[in-house]
Amino acid sequence: MSERSLGERAFIGLQYLLPQNLLSRLVGWIAESRIGLVRSALIRLFLGRYPVDLAEAARSDPSAYASFNDFFTRRLKAGARILDADPRAALCPADGVLSQAGPIAGDTLLQAKDIDYSAAALLGGDAALAAEFSGGAFATIYLAPHNYHRVHMPLAGTLRLARFVPGDLFSVNATTAASVPGLFTRNERVACVFDTASGPM
Repeated sequence: MSERSLGERAFIGLQYLLPQNLLSRLVGWIAESRIGLVRSALIRLFLGRYPVDLAEAARSDPSAYASFNDFFTRRLKAGARILDADPRAALCPADGVLSQAGPIAGDTLLQAKDIDYSAAALLGGDAALAAEFSGGAFATIYLAPHNYHRVHMPLAGTLRLARFVPGDLFSVNATTAASVPGLFTRNERVACVFDTASGPM
């Protein structure tokens, strides 16, 4: 593990100390605010900090969004992504960086040197469900703040299960993934299982 800067250590340390649920509710309330000054100031600050490509958005005018969250989860305009027409192709489900991908060895998904995850733990402790994915493959995709923040089906399939798994609310980025033990299994999440022609997903 590389040496963390003082700023990175402070960022991680604060996440252990701050009331995550209260802070999440407060940020959610602000992000959903439809007060014009709040909404426009947040969007303007965000656009000043991150390289958002509004040319590919269905609404390219920042003032056309009802709230910051409406802007953050913006739709793409038709044709913004070229999709493989082959029904057997697996498409990337989200914009972002493919940080890890590989085989699921038994119950293990290797994320990086000395960091691995249990499929059962990711699925909320369901070992029987996790066994269905043994010998399969996984991918971890990191969405940066400027990325398009919607997730799509990579294969045609039917939703079999959506399970809420309670947990912490640590920020997810390269720094916390390498520094917070078990980040992906300790964070709150929804585990969705789909049945596809290629097997469970």
